[in-house]
Amino acid sequence: MQTNFGFVRVASAVPQMQVADCAKNVKEIKRQIAEAVEEGVEIICFPELTITGYTCGDLFFTQQLQQNALAGLEEICHFTRGKAIIALVGAPLKVDNNLFNCAFVITDGDVIGVVPKINLPNTGEFYEKRWFTSGRAVRESSGAPRIPTVELLGNDVPFGIDLLFLTRDYCFGIEVCEDLWSPLPPSTQLAIQGAELIFNLSSSNCVVGKHEFRRQMLAQQSSRVHCGYVYTSSGVGESTTDVVFGGSTYIAENGEIIEQGERFLRESNMVISEIDIERLRTDRQRNTNFTKDQHGHYRRINVAPIEKESGYAEPIHRRFSTSPFLPAQQDADNYCSDVFAIQTNGLAKRWEHTGSESVVLGISGGLDSTLALIVAVRTAEMLGYSANSVIAVTMPGFGTSNRTYDNALKLMEQLGVSIHEIPIRDVVTQHLEDIGHDINTHDVTYENAQARMRTLILMDLANKYHGLVIGTGDMSELALGWCTYSGDQMSMYGVNAGIPKTLVRYLVKYAAENFYGEQTRQILLDIVDTPVSPELLPTDADGNIAQITEDKVGPYELHDFFMYYFLRFGFTRDKIAYMASQAFEEQYSAEEIGKWLDVFMHRFYTQQYKRSCMPDGPKVVSVGLSPRGDLRMPSDVNEI
Repeated sequence: MQTNFGFVRVASAVPQMQVADCAKNVKEIKRQIAEAVEEGVEIICFPELTITGYTCGDLFFTQQLQQNALAGLEEICHFTRGKAIIALVGAPLKVDNNLFNCAFVITDGDVIGVVPKINLPNTGEFYEKRWFTSGRAVRESSGAPRIPTVELLGNDVPFGIDLLFLTRDYCFGIEVCEDLWSPLPPSTQLAIQGAELIFNLSSSNCVVGKHEFRRQMLAQQSSRVHCGYVYTSSGVGESTTDVVFGGSTYIAENGEIIEQGERFLRESNMVISEIDIERLRTDRQRNTNFTKDQHGHYRRINVAPIEKESGYAEPIHRRFSTSPFLPAQQDADNYCSDVFAIQTNGLAKRWEHTGSESVVLGISGGLDSTLALIVAVRTAEMLGYSANSVIAVTMPGFGTSNRTYDNALKLMEQLGVSIHEIPIRDVVTQHLEDIGHDINTHDVTYENAQARMRTLILMDLANKYHGLVIGTGDMSELALGWCTYSGDQMSMYGVNAGIPKTLVRYLVKYAAENFYGEQTRQILLDIVDTPVSPELLPTDADGNIAQITEDKVGPYELHDFFMYYFLRFGFTRDKIAYMASQAFEEQYSAEEIGKWLDVFMHRFYTQQYKRSCMPDGPKVVSVGLSPRGDLRMPSDVNEI
């Protein structure tokens, strides 16, 4: 793998432990480090005060516990010698006359940095200020470190809240438990100063409702600062007196929890996943707020690389959705409501602003025109107009199948719109004769003449009825250039221009199951099951579809996957192919993925001229193709 395509394998680990039993705890920490090494983990994060346990109370004052903690730290250091891993462990550390709650960064047998906790809870069940000093005390008002290093295990080790750790491939920072809950978490400044990964060694107890709140806060912080965030909290072994701990483990990336472990396990546990550094850098590149050295002094500690014997074990732990534009099942209602609200309100504004008396659209009985018709009717209802103000036109041609023709008519009748049927066979035949084209030559001229004739009819009807032509083409077709220039490519407002094909299918199915009665529902579900086709080539002898789009350009589920990662993050072809092979490993071979990715890339680069003059249409998902907004790309550029 090419530097693992920017993926950094991380682990959040909760060891089975015993409060104040450093020897037992260290043994389990070492076992989990060994397990992580076997899994190819680059950084493993343990809970706060891992070596001693968090709930030691006044035992933190005892010399014996402090000495045992240092002995345990030394043992862990020796254990990591020669191992290609960075371990983050917690322990108390006495500096001068102050005791600090610290995170220790260990690699290849040495502690290379110590980060003290800043925000100490002193309410409820936790009274850390009784035992520990805030890390803020080791920094001057100017931001420079008052105690830059501490003597630790025979070495002078960087110490402070101003430490960033630089590996060959990424930068990471550390905050400890309560630091995240503060009004201005240290991770915010760490990220601005360059940290792409944040690790949180925590010991957060469990009360009803806290788990979900914590989860949301982690996701939001990772989104706010465009970072990967790894969080580990103490397990059930810490539970004592009035508090219970559950061992929460989370791995988040830019607003998404990509992995989390089960809570309340009585044995050691660990979750592993990969954080995509290249993805994070893409978002930061577009966000000009990430400018270093805005506030204070930060020291950067270089982490010497330890070469691994081999790359990551395959497959990687991280899972990629095959449908990045679709919502999670539990979010479907809110997601679909938002999509329809964006489409209908966008169309409503154009409709009202132009003073149009109607909207006009072609209905083929396929997915795209069905979604556009649903949106048009809902918009008319929202504006208080009659459904008759939606002029739906079916224009059967040489390739119109019985199935799509029947579904188009039945759907228009069910929705109560104004129905126009205008066959185009005769007029297209005459037109081909006029330009000297053989009607039996079924080439691009034959196909596009039909598409342009339909657009001509719609435009003229719009003039006749003082209306707007509503475009039905979707974003996937625009990305591929799978549309006829000055045919279905053109309209007065394209309601589907921001909707990928996979989402079009999802929305039509959602509408069938949530908006309509049984008759309409059955029509819509049959449309969902109909193969995607432009229906520009003659049907077979039985009147069935003979031209299947996906046989020609490839599966739309693959193209939408390619489009998402290419437009949203600018990933290389090799990385997209690798991710697709992981996501679709049970559906497509690597050869098939490579073949259709080549098609996508070639068509995307050669068809920009069609997008350069595309009509207005609402942006809906996180990427868009509008030349006025998301995609400002020259029309004549070689594939890169």
